[in-house]
Amino acid sequence: MIRSMYSGISGMKNFQTKLDVIGNNIANVNTYGYKKGRVTFQDLMNQTVSGASRASDNRGGQNAKQVGLGSSLSSIDSIQTQGSLQTTGRTLDVAVSGDGFFVVRQGNNELYSRAGNFYLDSNGSLVNGQGGLIQGYPVDADGVVNKSGTTDITIDTDTTMAPQATTKATYNGNLKSSAVASTQVELETKVKDSLGKDISLKIVMTKSATNNTWDAKVSSLTNGVSVGSTATNEMGTTLNFDSEGKLSSAAPFTITLNNQTGAAPTQDIDLDFSKISQFDSSSSANVNTVDGNSEGYLESFNIGSSGEVNGVFSNGEVRVLSQLALATFSNPGGLIKTGSNLFQASNNSGLPNQGVAGEGRGTLQSGALEMSNVDLSEEFTEMITAQRGFQANTRIITTSDEILQELVNLKR
Repeated sequence: MIRSMYSGISGMKNFQTKLDVIGNNIANVNTYGYKKGRVTFQDLMNQTVSGASRASDNRGGQNAKQVGLGSSLSSIDSIQTQGSLQTTGRTLDVAVSGDGFFVVRQGNNELYSRAGNFYLDSNGSLVNGQGGLIQGYPVDADGVVNKSGTTDITIDTDTTMAPQATTKATYNGNLKSSAVASTQVELETKVKDSLGKDISLKIVMTKSATNNTWDAKVSSLTNGVSVGSTATNEMGTTLNFDSEGKLSSAAPFTITLNNQTGAAPTQDIDLDFSKISQFDSSSSANVNTVDGNSEGYLESFNIGSSGEVNGVFSNGEVRVLSQLALATFSNPGGLIKTGSNLFQASNNSGLPNQGVAGEGRGTLQSGALEMSNVDLSEEFTEMITAQRGFQANTRIITTSDEILQELVNLKR
């Protein structure tokens, strides 16, 4: 009888804890990146009245007789299922679709979060709502991401891009195979010198008397700049095509610019004609790509699906400024909640495996945020069952008390 009272007390305490967790879930139904909690129970212990006996020749075996002494908490789980994504249209709002946590530095502590509502502080550092510094991978001058270690992501709005001279131009399209000898196709290509100034090159492709052969001549249309020798202002090569209309010699043709306009005095440019074909259709040869750029100023930036922070410059160039880091864990349910939408690694979560999105991790979606994974219908249902369980355990106590009262009343 007394045992039943203590069993009821343990049940009441456990259901109260479950109601506390449910209440916290409901309170965070609109918290970005929140992961709901779940309570599970287990029986506390059992008092053995008599042990089990095995069967003999003349008598069957008997099971043990045990009286349970209540329940206890088995676990309070952190359910790491994906929350729905809400579109915000804000560039610095980033949602993780799949596995992974943003890496946040607070002092010397490294924390993790699924909430991607980021901001820029006065130093241009990318931070969360509490000022934690978002971690990512730096990018060198050539635009290559250095994944050897993470650092604070900083976006300098005063960033400028120095001019770069053109080193390569590629061409594509077609040269008509049935064109008569001396047929000419002219192209004009604008390249950049070391100061970012435009230089116009004229390319004349002339069908030779030999089948499947075109002669290409390159000259400069810009004053003060010549191609090859200053006297001739021309360099040439021969384009030989095979019977299938493909260029036989795919090696780039290199020209040298002589510049007297204050830029670098000489400049080598590789002209790649490997994508030009010779089929019996109209001639359509044209410029495909040209590298090099003039000076540019950072106008805007965006975040790609792999976490790359892309800067858009006034000269039309797009450069990677940094790349967001994501961390995964062997047991994400073992992370410890520290408040402010942050998690901390624990002894049972495993060490963080850091990298970029899309490489064994989820992808990122800019202009969206991950909502809480709390389901209100499920939480209210669990609340009802917890409430009824709490009430049932109170009935155990009151019933036991009534029986004790009857025992006391035996002696009047």
